Amino acid sequence: MGLMDRLRGEFIDIVEWLDDSRDTIVWRFPRYQNEIKMGAKLVVRESQTAVFVNEGQIADAFPPGTYTLETRNLPILSTLKGWKYGFNSPFKAEVYFVNTRQFTEMKWGTQNPVILRDAEFGVVRLRAFGAYAARVVDAQRLLRELVGTDPQFRTEEVQEYLRQLIVGRLGGALATAGVPLLDLAAHQDAIGRRLAGVLTAELAEVGIAIPTFVIENISVPPEVERALDKRTSMGAVGDLNRFTQFQAATALEEAARNPGGEAGAGVGLGMGMAMGQQMARTMSGEAAPAHHAPAAHAPTPPPSAEPPPLPPQTQWFIGVAGQRQGPFDLGGLATQVAAGTLGPDTLAWRAGMAQWQPAGQLPELASVLASVPPPLPPR
Repeated sequence: MGLMDRLRGEFIDIVEWLDDSRDTIVWRFPRYQNEIKMGAKLVVRESQTAVFVNEGQIADAFPPGTYTLETRNLPILSTLKGWKYGFNSPFKAEVYFVNTRQFTEMKWGTQNPVILRDAEFGVVRLRAFGAYAARVVDAQRLLRELVGTDPQFRTEEVQEYLRQLIVGRLGGALATAGVPLLDLAAHQDAIGRRLAGVLTAELAEVGIAIPTFVIENISVPPEVERALDKRTSMGAVGDLNRFTQFQAATALEEAARNPGGEAGAGVGLGMGMAMGQQMARTMSGEAAPAHHAPAAHAPTPPPSAEPPPLPPQTQWFIGVAGQRQGPFDLGGLATQVAAGTLGPDTLAWRAGMAQWQPAGQLPELASVLASVPPPLPPR
């Protein structure tokens, strides 16, 4: 190899970057001791920007394209080098390639909950997480404010800074959105777009934009979730009285399927006592008078006529082991008697009573307690 061949090997003829990673934002061309040949080819691919730096000062920047490096397309570098009348010799300069594509694999989340005031639930603590995309829109500002002399600037070096910025702006975005807690899920897209604009405006000083911001989930503490579940369950039940009637009908159906069990015996006892009370009221004149044969001129009611609805039964509550149970009608109380839960000393209450009283002191429950056996004699 001749002297001229060795000299040519010290000069750089092509300056380019083939990105083989998914997380590199800035990459410095490894010039080492070699000099860039005047007239060398600079290849800047799509989603790249090449920035020349001379002794720590940012000079010329090149968008995508292929360039022949000459003093006329390096005006700032020519001024810094003092090439007033043109210069064709090799020169030394650092070349930084800046990746301008969108980095979409960026995650964020609230390490600590964000405290907000909700009109319906008061003060609530929210946690959220999601993803966002970041893009370099001003390569020179990025080099000047964040990269410095780093030869390979990756997303991990800026991701924590962006996450802290996002969390710091999230609370304000949620508070000023004016969206109730239960409606946040339906407005996550709108809140995400608003946050993307706010973050882009704030990151303009470092040359970064946030084109996409996604809120994947907003959650509340577990105790609030349980309260919401109870509230949802109450809404699903609807009318409590109708639900109680449905439960009573279900209990009767189960008792009919198992007539020999304790539940069947209790329900049968309750039904028998209820029928006995109805017959007693009928014989004492409280019910409608006995049926007489209609007169010849009295019109016969149509066979399809519906009987009037039964009068509503009084709903009772009882206290068992310090816990309130009920409501029960008389049939349900008879079931409790059969099960040994209700006795003369059991506290009972219904609407209209000023306070709880022992069941044995309430005349209305005397017929129900009539089946309670007396205490066993002492041995």
